[in-house]
Amino acid sequence: MSRTGKLTASAMFVGLMTVGANISVWLPFLAVPIGGQTVPLSLQPFFALLAGLLLGYKWGAYSMICYVLLGLTGLPIFADLSGGFGVFAGPTGGFLLSFIPIAFIAGFIMEKTSMRYRVFVAVIAGIIVNYLFGVTYMYGAMQLWMGVDISYLAAWISMIPFFIKDFCFAILAALFYPRVAHAFRKGKVTYNTSFK
Repeated sequence: MSRTGKLTASAMFVGLMTVGANISVWLPFLAVPIGGQTVPLSLQPFFALLAGLLLGYKWGAYSMICYVLLGLTGLPIFADLSGGFGVFAGPTGGFLLSFIPIAFIAGFIMEKTSMRYRVFVAVIAGIIVNYLFGVTYMYGAMQLWMGVDISYLAAWISMIPFFIKDFCFAILAALFYPRVAHAFRKGKVTYNTSFK
C-alpha cells in the first residue's frame, strides 16, 4: 500500500471520528436516558478501535493524532461541534487524548500477538485504556482547576453508563471487524489481516 493510500485511509478515520463525536447532535434521539442521565451515543471509541484494527498500530495512532491536532486548531470536530485548546480544560479532555493509545494498543495486539480471539482482547484492552486515562484526567481536572470536590470512586461511578455503552460498541467493533476488513480488501485499502 502506498503512502498516499495510507494517508487517505487515515483521513477517512478523522472524518469518521468527527461524525462519531456529533452523531447525537445531528440525531438527538440517539441520546439515551440511562440511570437518570442522558447518555449520547458517541461512536468515537468505536471508530478509534477500528482505526487500530484496520490500519495497524502505527497508522491507526497516526490518524487519531491527526484528529486531535485538527481539533486543537479550533475546527469544530470534537463533541457538540467544539474545538480548540479550551476543550482540554474540561473534564472530557482525557477521553479525547485517549483515542491515540486506544488505536495504538488495539492495533499492536492484533499485529504482535497470536492468541485466537485477539480481536476481542484488543478492543477490550482499548476500552479499558480509554476509561483509565479519561476518568483519571476527569478526576484531576475537577480537583485541580475546576474546583469540584469529588472522589476518584465517585468519578468512576458517574461514568458507568458510558462505560457500558462503549463496552458494547467495542464488542460490536470486534464482531464487525472481519466484514469491514473484507470491504477494505475489496477497495484495496490497507488493513490488518490477522483476525482469527
